[in-house]
Amino acid sequence: MQADVLVAPVPMPLTRRASLNAVQSLLDYAARLGVGLIVTPLLVSGLGRELFGVWEMLNRLIGYMSAADGRPTEALRLVIAAKQTAADPMEHRRAVGSALVVWLLFSPLLAGVGSVLVWLSPVVTKVPAALYTTVRMASAALLISLLLGGLASVPESVLRGMNLGYKRMGFQAGLNVIGGLLTAGAIYAGFGLVGIAGAQVGLIAVTGVCFWILVKHYVASFGVARPTPHEVRSLLGMSAWIAIGEVVAKIALASDVIILGMVVSPALVTTYVLTGYAGRIALGLHVFTTGAAMPGLGGVIGRGEYEWAARLRAEMMNLTWLFVTAVGCTILLWNRSFLALWVGPENYAGFWTNLLVVIATAQTALVRTDAYVLDATLQPRLRVWVAAVAGVTIVGVSIALTPSLGIVGVCLGVLAGRLVQTIAYPLLVDRCLHRPARLLFRSIARPLTVMLLMFGATAVLGERVLAHHWFGWAGGVALSLALLMPVTFVAGLSAEARATVLGRLRTMLATARG
Repeated sequence: MQADVLVAPVPMPLTRRASLNAVQSLLDYAARLGVGLIVTPLLVSGLGRELFGVWEMLNRLIGYMSAADGRPTEALRLVIAAKQTAADPMEHRRAVGSALVVWLLFSPLLAGVGSVLVWLSPVVTKVPAALYTTVRMASAALLISLLLGGLASVPESVLRGMNLGYKRMGFQAGLNVIGGLLTAGAIYAGFGLVGIAGAQVGLIAVTGVCFWILVKHYVASFGVARPTPHEVRSLLGMSAWIAIGEVVAKIALASDVIILGMVVSPALVTTYVLTGYAGRIALGLHVFTTGAAMPGLGGVIGRGEYEWAARLRAEMMNLTWLFVTAVGCTILLWNRSFLALWVGPENYAGFWTNLLVVIATAQTALVRTDAYVLDATLQPRLRVWVAAVAGVTIVGVSIALTPSLGIVGVCLGVLAGRLVQTIAYPLLVDRCLHRPARLLFRSIARPLTVMLLMFGATAVLGERVLAHHWFGWAGGVALSLALLMPVTFVAGLSAEARATVLGRLRTMLATARG
């Protein structure tokens, strides 16, 4: 049987692809944000503060199991990104075959671990005995969605690995709207926790089918071929390290909600989650826009162009700092008003929680940028051990401080763990990019000082500002961001960094216009 012969298309510049990917990601996230802003108050009112906290805990608890599938689709994305220019389409198809083999190997483990967590979920969430069956049924539905999700994400991983994520522009946004409608319908029909979890299963199934059709249309090399044992072992090894990293990441990112709910109460989880909602929105925007550049960076690293990769990484870190500082200050100014208008003033956790959550959000964005770079080098194991130490630190400090400090104790635990990654990840990136490993304290002193001073000032001012209408709040947010962005840019970045950022932004605008 003759192998397919493909005509190589004229490659699109990396900046243009990254810009289009970023636009697609922002469109997708805007839809998700809009759905969340509408659906979350429905969930809080439909379930009540206590059960909404239980729902958040279940999502984190079942999320722990995501690593038990071996993370083959994440490894597949990285492999495809490194082999974007492969002339033989069978390389891509064997990579897909390897991912499916790894998924099949790990599925029994995922089902087994999931069954244990499903059974224990009522104990973890501290619900009364009358709700044990309901909580277990909801957890089981989330487990099913997780099992299906591993398979359904294969085509999307190929699309993103080929740096064609922009081809799904508007597509993913529509799926987010469908998911919101399913969730709202479950609440309206009175199906409660089980109905909401069941809506996730339906959404995953629809998403998988739709992406399979989309990728078949845009990626000529997409398909499945029998992999060699060596290819399976290679992807399995990478998947294993990514899976371990995923476990560690879940401990670092999701343990706060679990610890708070178990040590204090699910109702306090609701206050904590809603106060941090704006920060998670900002972090999500950063994840999608930064992630849009990762396939291109992976290609640069794959070609051995380490100096170029180092410059790209520096640009991404400067842009990340600029974003989290300006947006973080805006959140500190208007988060109290946002919560009062959105879900009621009783769901605002107070000054210190607001400030610490924003600082943790900024830390997380900077850490994740370096984590993406490490993953793009196809050496995820390098960050796993550091992340493990960070996770243990978060859990240990949070457990020690939460009984006496409540939400503030959890926030301090998160900050302590992130500090470990903040110090170690830049050293690992230097090693992977064949550069001398060193901490440039002098280069970060200025932006760090500016960030902390601006955060402190806006946090204090935010306690004295309260918008009574959405129109006034929206105007205040827009005006604040418009003023804070140039102030942050001038005060925090060196002249060289400012010139680099402006050059990159001009290039992105020019390529976006065609």
